[in-house]
Amino acid sequence: MAIGSWKIPESVLVVIYTPALDVLLIRRADAADFWQSVTGSKDHPDEPFRSTAIREVAEETGFDCSDGSPLAASLHDWQLQNVYEIYPRWRSRYAPGVLHNTERVFGLCLPAAWEPRLAPREHTHWRWLPYRAAADACFSPSNAEAILLLPQFAR
Repeated sequence: MAIGSWKIPESVLVVIYTPALDVLLIRRADAADFWQSVTGSKDHPDEPFRSTAIREVAEETGFDCSDGSPLAASLHDWQLQNVYEIYPRWRSRYAPGVLHNTERVFGLCLPAAWEPRLAPREHTHWRWLPYRAAADACFSPSNAEAILLLPQFAR
């Protein structure tokens, strides 16, 4: 999760969805009004984004999309990256002077709307919504934009 005690400003965003284009949103434990897709930072600078995505999906939902699992082929790198300013409330987690994060976008298609197993220290609630409603419910503009691209990437 960090170099020394600092978070690495490189992360993943994983939009989890069904063939019907329903999207899983999870509510942050540290900000009850913030609904989002799976997100998380690299554990070390050389960690591949795909490995970060697999780890974060497992940690935040309990879904296994690791290599060799039944869901492995359902995890797709959308080849999109967002660079955004880190919200002031979370800047203290990063080294002094780090103001921006690079986020790589992935999609994970589940066969149906499964119930996730949340990590209660990170997320308190979950819900499945049609993709447009999910985009509207997200606090993060980059997350909302990724969800709105879902029809293009779900083909």
